[in-house]
Amino acid sequence: MDDLSLHILDVVENSIEAGARNIEIEIVEDLKADRLTIVISDDGRGMDEATLKKVLDPFYTTRKVRRVGLGLSFLQQAAQLANGDLSIHSQVGQGTTVRATFQHSHIDRKPRGDMAKTLMTMIISHPDIRFRYAHQKNGQKGEIDTRDLEKAGELSSMSVIELMNLIKRHFPAIT
Repeated sequence: MDDLSLHILDVVENSIEAGARNIEIEIVEDLKADRLTIVISDDGRGMDEATLKKVLDPFYTTRKVRRVGLGLSFLQQAAQLANGDLSIHSQVGQGTTVRATFQHSHIDRKPRGDMAKTLMTMIISHPDIRFRYAHQKNGQKGEIDTRDLEKAGELSSMSVIELMNLIKRHFPAIT
């Protein structure tokens, strides 16, 4: 995967396959501490202890359509190459949280990628899922929650262009 937004999309697809109805993505770029942190949480099925021990093995997957599960192991590798790490916390029936950290300035850190397009893709592809996305960088913070858009009656009537413009308005300096 060429950028971090594609890794995020892969983890989100895992969450959806695990039955998640609510997915939260948070990115914190702390330039003073030279850290980039990505946290993806869901309310899906969660994993038992035995599955959690195997989930980073690239040859383990619960999917029936392919024999390998490279997404999490690739994200772990990307984090470790950039002087960071990956952790996964999960409880059966409670959901899963994936946390990846990176040294922000590391030469081998993959670029963040186009999170606006990635977020738009998730929202359009899965309109029945609640997505909350928050991004903080240099003291600026943007957040968008599809639940708020649904309550305001905006989400169902938005065109793709309107949705993209809304996302860019929420994240003017960090998308």
